[in-house]
Amino acid sequence: MSLAEYKGFGGVLLSADRLGDDNDPAVLLIPDLGGSRDAWRDVADALVLSGRRVVNLDLRGADADSPVDLATHIEDLRAVLAQMGSRPVVVAARCGGWIATRALALDGAHLAAGLVLVDMPVDEKAVETGTAARLALPTLVVRGGFSPPECTDASDAFNAALPFGENADIDDSDLAFAADRTEALLGQLLEFLERRQPREAMEFKAGSDPRTLRDAMGCFATGVTIVTSLDAAGVPVGLTANSFTSVSLDPPLLLVCIANTAGTAPALRTAGHFGVNVLQIGQQPASNRFASRGEDRFASLPWAPGQTGVPLLGGSLVSFECQREAVHEAGDHFILVGRVVRAQFEPHRDPLLYFRGKYRRLHFA
Repeated sequence: MSLAEYKGFGGVLLSADRLGDDNDPAVLLIPDLGGSRDAWRDVADALVLSGRRVVNLDLRGADADSPVDLATHIEDLRAVLAQMGSRPVVVAARCGGWIATRALALDGAHLAAGLVLVDMPVDEKAVETGTAARLALPTLVVRGGFSPPECTDASDAFNAALPFGENADIDDSDLAFAADRTEALLGQLLEFLERRQPREAMEFKAGSDPRTLRDAMGCFATGVTIVTSLDAAGVPVGLTANSFTSVSLDPPLLLVCIANTAGTAPALRTAGHFGVNVLQIGQQPASNRFASRGEDRFASLPWAPGQTGVPLLGGSLVSFECQREAVHEAGDHFILVGRVVRAQFEPHRDPLLYFRGKYRRLHFA
């Protein structure tokens, strides 16, 4: 076991026990509000013996003079998840579940492989605000993990709203000793983990869940680009894409893959010219903006028309201006092939990388 520190919201350091082999599937343990990682120590040790890598996290402290609100804990958890090398299964105790559900409701499938809520009290706001319905990842709700199920407030409405929810009750009548409760909880955790995050290599076959194939594809690290052009009215359009590659040096060709459902797909499909802006590490906000809907993507961003008139983003690692060479249909995407007519680049900047659903930084050996 080693002591680790993670940066939470605002740079606050959060302590954690880190146990197990770094190559094993990860589990992140979250304590109850006002509690500490001590509550999970027995479970953490047992999970390691079962072949799991465990991060047993402490929440930032709170006292009467400087209480910590729920929103701060939520941002802390999202910051910790962004620093983990793989998507863990998050296991939260009691009111720690309020933190976990809200932290994972937005884009939880990119941050975690699953969620386990142990003895979480009734959370009516999670139902009213749609938080439960947005938890698009496997979720196990356990009652009786720390105390008898009848002593645990539960919300049937919350459980029913979960898109991928499961329920498990640890019945007191089946326990001969108090220590058996921890063993029963561990059994529920391991059964869920083996189904949702198996230790063996995962496999995709034709007809399998498309998410499994997406996870497999996500193991290929890429850069990040923003593809730009002008629509028929001369208005700048663009989107974030990481399916980009060089095709040929003679003639100078490259390609990008565009989803047919993308809002800018019609304009990019017919554009005579387009730009590919390869992003550097400081352009993560631009990447997020061009991956979102419902806002002016070019607002407040430095850009200028290139030699061919297409909008090029200032500060990019590379900006390619291309003439459309060909368009090929490819399932739910189309492949846009461009002939490079001009490129400008700044080789001293570090690239923005994307791997397994998260932004990454370049680490030099």
